[in-house]
Amino acid sequence: MKWLYLCLAAAWQCAQAAEGVPEYSLIDNASPRRDVQGDIIDAHDGNLRYFQGRYYLYGVSYGNTDGFTGTNRYVVYSSSDLMSWRNDGVIMRDIPNGTYFRPKVVFNKSRHQFILWYNWWDKTGRFGVAEADSPYGPFRIVNSDVKLRHSGAATADFYVFVDDDDKAYIIYISEGPTRITPEEFQSSVEPKGAVNYLQVYIEELTGDYLGGTGKSVGPLAGNIDAPVLFKRGRIYYALFDNTCSFCAAGSGVRVYTSRNPLGPFEYRGNINRLGFSGRGSPSPWTSPGTGRPDALIKAQQSDVAIIPGAEGAPTYLWLADRWKSAPDGQKGHDFQHWAVLSFSPDGMINTLVNRETWSIKVTTPPSSTPE
Repeated sequence: MKWLYLCLAAAWQCAQAAEGVPEYSLIDNASPRRDVQGDIIDAHDGNLRYFQGRYYLYGVSYGNTDGFTGTNRYVVYSSSDLMSWRNDGVIMRDIPNGTYFRPKVVFNKSRHQFILWYNWWDKTGRFGVAEADSPYGPFRIVNSDVKLRHSGAATADFYVFVDDDDKAYIIYISEGPTRITPEEFQSSVEPKGAVNYLQVYIEELTGDYLGGTGKSVGPLAGNIDAPVLFKRGRIYYALFDNTCSFCAAGSGVRVYTSRNPLGPFEYRGNINRLGFSGRGSPSPWTSPGTGRPDALIKAQQSDVAIIPGAEGAPTYLWLADRWKSAPDGQKGHDFQHWAVLSFSPDGMINTLVNRETWSIKVTTPPSSTPE
């Protein structure tokens, strides 16, 4: 399988060069992505960022585990064209014992530091933050137990977003004080206390990106995980849906928009449901951890990466993990799905399109970080 993948990748790139057309990269969602050695890329629920003329794919390496072990490690792969990936290894070492999930890396211009936020569990869920001089790491832990304004009984999934003015925000999940009964878990109608189960907040970070300021909004909803926050033009987008604990069904993508990163946010629809246009479609309660049975793309989102465009028009790339999709059953081999987001004139995101293969024009604009 390795040799076949390498041959196909080389043939695609050679054909593009021979035809004298601009360089495009093939995005293949029908197979697990592989590195230049032919090995399956094991980097899940992280983020994709462009630093110093290269793309960096950060994620968790799960290997042959169920994902809930103390062997999870944060890794990075890098590429110049989103197709040929180099395995650059583990980025954070000498970590406390625990189970690690969802690494997100951003760059702090004022301090010239790469900042890694992460979620880890040791009896309870916590947020940690580390920093490094290089996008490859090694990342040094600054605080392994960051307290945000709405830190509750447990903290879970999150996402870090840097605005045009270099202010940063974290959208995160915190378990509130109200518990939901097992009977309510099985209901298809949102329980009375649903907003207090894994509720989602947005909080402004400090100037060094190492902690929260306490300025926040929320909860926006409950029974939520895998949130993403990004901006297009003057509109801020918060994307998330019902919880999916490594579920095969995948999750929906509810869209909330605002003119301010701290809201107020308006619900606009769900763009990852079969048979729905996305606009104003109701998103009914599902039993926690089961995802959404009618998901169009059976995957759980991890990132919206902004890919620089040749003429200043970026591509908004939606990244998601297809849990339990690996033919060999190995979690580290689960497929990842990449899709381009398109937008209507009123700023709403159009319903996702499930494409197995497509191509993207890759450019090398000026670096957004110092060389």
